[in-house]
Amino acid sequence: MATVRHAHTVWQGDLLKGSGVVTLDSSGLGSYDVSWPARTEEPNGRTSPEELIAAAHSSCFSMAFSNGLAKAGHAPERLETKADVTFQPGQGITGVHLTVVGQVPGLSEDEFQRLAADAKANCPVSQALTGTTITLDAKLA
Repeated sequence: MATVRHAHTVWQGDLLKGSGVVTLDSSGLGSYDVSWPARTEEPNGRTSPEELIAAAHSSCFSMAFSNGLAKAGHAPERLETKADVTFQPGQGITGVHLTVVGQVPGLSEDEFQRLAADAKANCPVSQALTGTTITLDAKLA
C-alpha cells in the first residue's frame, strides 16, 4: 500500500531577501527556517532544500543498504552514511556524493562494495534523483 508524507512551506518576500518556514507535517517533528542565503552562502541556523534532500538520501540509502546486507546474510552492526548535495546557482543540483562506513562482521570488501552500489542505484531517493550524478565511497570499518 502506498504512503504519502506531507510537508509545507510558507514563503514571504522575494527570492534574495525573503525567507520561509518549512514544516514537517506528517511527523510533526518541527518547523525549519529556509532562505536563499542558506542555499548559496552560510546556513546561519537555517536549512535549505539541498540539506533536506541530503537528509532524505542518507537515510534512504542506509535503509536500502541495511536491507541488502541482511538479505545477503550479513546484517550490519552499524552504517554511518553522509550525503553531500551540491547546488550551483543557475544550474541547480549538480550532484550527490554518498559516503558510507559500515561495521559488518564476516563480509568481504568486494561484497560490501557490490551491495553498497546496489543500494545506491536502487534506493527510492536515488531513483527520484536520476537527473543528477550520484557518486559513492563505501568502506568497511
